Parts: sequence; structure tokens; C-alpha cells
Amino acid sequence: MCGLRMEIEDDTIVAVRGDKDDAFSRGHLCAKGPELKNLYEDPDRLRYPLKRTANGWEQVDWVSALSDIAKRLVEIQGKYGNDSVAVYSGNPSVHNYGSMLFGQRFIGRLRTKNNYSATSVDQLPHQLLSYWMFGHQLMVPIPDIDRTNFFLILGGNPFASNGSLMTVPDVKKRLKEIQERGGKYVVVDPRKTETAVHADEHHFIRPGTDAFFLFSIIDILFKKKLTNPSPFVNEEDLRELETFASKYPAKETQKLTGIPAETTERIALEFANAKGAVCYGRVGVSTQAFGALCQWLINSINVITGNMDSIGGAMFTLPAVDMIDPKGVMKSSPGSFHHYGSRVRNLPEFNEELPVAALAEEILTPGEGQVKAFVSSAGNPVLSTPNGAQLEKALSGLEFMVSVDFYLNETTKHAHYILPPSSALEHDHYDLVFNIFAVRNTARYNQPAFEPQEGMLHDWEIFSDLTKRIELLKSGKPLPSELIRTKITPSAILDHALKSGPYGEKSGSSIEMSLELLKNSPHGVDLGALKPCFPNRLWTEDKKIRLTPKEVVGDLDRLWKHREKLLAEADPRDNFLLIGRRHLRNNNSWMHNLPKLMTGKDRCTIMIHPEDASILGIGEEELVVIESRVGRIQLPAELTDEMMRGVVSIPHGFGHGKEGTSMNVAAKFAGSSINDLTDDQALDELSGNAAFSGIPVSVRKKTA
Repeated sequence: MCGLRMEIEDDTIVAVRGDKDDAFSRGHLCAKGPELKNLYEDPDRLRYPLKRTANGWEQVDWVSALSDIAKRLVEIQGKYGNDSVAVYSGNPSVHNYGSMLFGQRFIGRLRTKNNYSATSVDQLPHQLLSYWMFGHQLMVPIPDIDRTNFFLILGGNPFASNGSLMTVPDVKKRLKEIQERGGKYVVVDPRKTETAVHADEHHFIRPGTDAFFLFSIIDILFKKKLTNPSPFVNEEDLRELETFASKYPAKETQKLTGIPAETTERIALEFANAKGAVCYGRVGVSTQAFGALCQWLINSINVITGNMDSIGGAMFTLPAVDMIDPKGVMKSSPGSFHHYGSRVRNLPEFNEELPVAALAEEILTPGEGQVKAFVSSAGNPVLSTPNGAQLEKALSGLEFMVSVDFYLNETTKHAHYILPPSSALEHDHYDLVFNIFAVRNTARYNQPAFEPQEGMLHDWEIFSDLTKRIELLKSGKPLPSELIRTKITPSAILDHALKSGPYGEKSGSSIEMSLELLKNSPHGVDLGALKPCFPNRLWTEDKKIRLTPKEVVGDLDRLWKHREKLLAEADPRDNFLLIGRRHLRNNNSWMHNLPKLMTGKDRCTIMIHPEDASILGIGEEELVVIESRVGRIQLPAELTDEMMRGVVSIPHGFGHGKEGTSMNVAAKFAGSSINDLTDDQALDELSGNAAFSGIPVSVRKKTA
């Protein structure tokens, strides 16, 4: 979403800079932007199809690869049923509109219930609560960061992520501007993150207890009569929420969270009295045992203080391609929940996807409906999903596997075919999803910097051809001996959506949005600040916010039982609690193969508080053994008082020491995978999202 200015001479990138004229990113450039050059030039990047044979990997032509893949998938589904083929889409898929559009068509053609994505390891609680409370999964409230005066951040580190479900370039400057206009921002996190270091306040919180802290804030707001609820809330829902919150007074929850009652009360009062305040929670609160309840409570705080759909609070975009409006030409599903469940544990589907924590057991468990074949796209779930060692075991026993990816990595090495698409600089792009999450309405179209080498295909061309071959086989027709081209291109679909959208000619907008307009506006088009949009963009039947969804209410007993369990613990530090962390330069595993992003000191360490380390006899950089229910790894220690006592932190995306991969830079910084410790059985039971945060682990110094 950041505008880049590239200088190219003789088909070589000589410089990459932030585009100062970009209407949205304002010249911001983080460490990842310039590395598009190294990604494009990476000698490890695959460019043509590979087939795994008895003699190793062999390059094959596209037609024979696509024909064989289509035949194998059709044969397996014919023998075992549609659900015998599973699909996984990694998070780069949503940054590639061609892959999104045609990949979904491919998945739809397979008609399998075993559809998985990175959603259930990251953001499922956000989308689920948007579906339940506002009527659409993409109606995710966005902090109006440029106009707020009190920003409460839980489990988020936007300095490293540039927002994450809050598309916000140059977040450091925007957060500083809050302070400069007399406001403040407060971070609540078990680690004093890069964001927290610059905050007005940082408060440690025990992992997995955020729901208690949030409930206490709501209790204080009601007791102090500081509520100013949205007019789109039913009175009976407010009274019900008040009753629920009264069970969690701050003087009681301080024993659970570690945050003093007087601190919680002061934060609640300052939040309520600020002119424009917003509560925002991200990965740390999504990826825990009560992730869905946390997102519900965060939304509720914004609603009952008058800060939902309000300037300076939590607001909603009106994107140029409106995937939310049911009358839009590119409308998406509002969502669904538990229309069916996974075969082994009956974990709930959301939006026709199952939780990825179920994937390995669906492959390994015999019986009707067992997964026999697997298609992965733009993902490395062996390193990015819980209990990666179990998933690796599962992948190694599949009858057939295909990966659409341009790296031979820890996941794709198990494939029978690897189909590499073009890179980001070789195809056009319009961000369908992250414009929906932007802190300002904006639109920009990126034209390719380079033409792909002859014989390369884009993601959408791979999926389009493969979909057609499957359709031909299922209808009993022969397969052609050449690539199957389609007249419908992503850009044609985009142009129609732009012209028909809220800023297009068909809507009567003076902007007359179109693909041609965006092509002639390389710095992007500013569509203005976020505006209040209720009740028009509330998609519930009665145009009201569902403040107390019945599904959420049904999960409150589980929270209460967890409270009782925590209070009964004699020493909460019998085990350490493990949390993850991300870094600006390597927040995804594939970034570890880009040399400049891996410079500096080793980042794959276990962070531990010095007093905890002293008790265990652990010194700086000494090797530490960390063990959980599912696995054991070892890492060098990094002693820091930026960790809460009793909590340790390991970054995700590492673990590149496996044989059979071809990522030479990453192999030099192999590290260990946090997901050899995280537990596929540890979930947010309400949503099905993986509970990475707060995993109990033992920690000891490695002895000879």
C-alpha cells in the first residue's frame, strides 16, 4: 500500500525510494520496500514448473504439468470424494488481486470443505465479530488515527507491522502527531514493544487475560456513568453488557492481569473523557484462547463511549472497489459460521473455511473424508501454523501435493509439483483488501515494472488454466495441448468494479473513477478522510449493532471458569508463558531469503527477563532449551527488562535448517520455529483461531 518510486536503467533497478507525492503514504518507506528489487532478482526464486521425480526436481513445461495436476486432482476426488483435496492460501494471496480473484474460482470449482487460509492464524476474531456485530465480515472498525486523541493499543505493534488490519503507512509519525496535538497513546502488552517504547504509557499484562482487563474497563464506564452509547444500539443489549461486566471489577481482575485497579480506572476515565478515543487490538489479542471475546469487548468499548463510527474513534472505509455493499459488482460474502465443522474435531467453519489447526489431523486421521491431496498457494504453513512438525509429518504422507509458490521451502519441498508465478514487480496490482482497512479512503493502481520472462505465468493464469482443465475432465472432454487462455483478465474485472463503485460514473460521482483514471494517477487518488456511515453501511437486518451476539454470550461461562482456574493457581510462574513477536524486516518467513533484511544481530532469540534468567542460571546469548506439550527447540537467550516476568518471546517464521529446501540466505539464519512449540489443540474455542499467545512452556539452560 506504500507508494514507491523506482529508478530503472537497462532493465535494472538502481534505486527504490518512497514516493513523496503518494496521496496516502506521503513518502514513507520501510525496510521491506527496497527489497522488492532483491526479491525480483533472487537467484533462488523459481521461474518455471518443477516436478519431483526419483532423480530429484526436474523442470517441466506448463501444459504437461497443469494437465497432470488436473488429472490427479480429479482422480483423487473421484475415488475419495471432493473433501479429499485440501487447499491452503497464505497471506501474500490477499496482496495479489489476480491471485485472489482466480484462486477463489479454482477453490470453488474443487467444491471441498477442506479450505484453509492464514485467516485462522491471524485475524479470524476480527472478521467473525464484524460479521456478528455489524453484519459483514469486512466491516472491520479502523482507528481514525489522524484525528483521535486517545489511542489504546492491546497486543499490537504497528511500528513493526505498519498497522495490520489498520493500513497505516508512516505510523510512527502518525502516532507522534497524536502526542503533538495534546493526545496520548497507551500500549498494553506482555512485552515492551518497539511501539510501546515511544508510547505515553506501557503496561505489562499476563498473556491471555486481556478479556478481564477489557471487561473491567466496561464495568468502570457503566459504574461511573461515563457511557455515551451509539444510537444504533438496543437498550436491552446495553443493560445485558452492563450485567456481564459487573462480574469483573478491576480490584478483582488485577490479580489475573497484573494491571493495578487504579491504573485500569484511570485509563477508562481518560478514554471516556477524550474528544475522540479508540481501542484497538491486534495479533496478541486475536491469537489467544479468548481472541473472539477480546475483539467483542474492544468493539463494545468503542460503541458504549460513542466512539464507534465517530470521528477520532473507530470508523469504516468507503473503498473505490466496494466488496461489502451487497449491490456491488464485486460483493463478497458477508460471512457464515459453523454451517459445518471439521471431520475430526468438528471445529467451526467461517466463511467456508476451516481452522488451519485442524489441517494436519484431517490428513493423518484415517476414515471417510480423509485428506489425500493438498494444494498450497503463497504460504509456508509448516513454519506459520501451530505444531508445524505434525503438519510436516502429514504432508510427507500425502498421495499428491501441489504448491503455487516461487520458493522451494519447508512446505513446498513436499509437493509433487511446484508452480512458480511471476513476482510482484512483474504483474499489475490493485489492493482489494487493504484499501478496506485503510485509515483514509484511497486508491492506487500499480503497473508492472517489468515484463515476465518468456514462458512465465501469473498466479491468475495458473489458476485459470487449472480450473478450466478440471472442468473439461469432469465433463468428459479432452485436454488441449496448449495453455488455456481467458479473455477475462483481472484488470478488466477491476475496471468494471471501479466504474460501478461509489466513486464511479455509474454512481454519479464527480470523480468518475476508472482504471484509466488510476493509470493516469501514478501517485494514487485521495478519496478523503473516513466518514460516519451508520446506519447505511450497517448490514444487520434491523440496521442496529448487535452488541451482545448470542454466540458470544454462550462463551462467557468458559471465561469465568478460566478466571477460577487462574485464581486457584498457587504460583502462576510454574511454567513460562510463550508469546510471539514480529520485526519490521522479517515478519514473514519468505523475507528471510532477502540479504538486507537479515543484516544486524541475530533476531531468532528467546527474550526473557533478567531476573527470570538469573534464577535459571541463564546468561546472555547462552543456549536455552524450550519445551512445550508438542515439541522442544533451543535458542540463544536475549535478556531484557522489556519482557514481563514469567513470559518469554520467540519470533515466528524461522526454522530454515531443514534439508531439501533451496533458500540459501535463509539457511544462514536458520533459527528455530516457534511453531514447533505451539499447540494445534490450543484454540480459541469460540472462533477456532489458533491460540499462539500464552502457550505454557518450560525453560532451562542447555547443559553439555
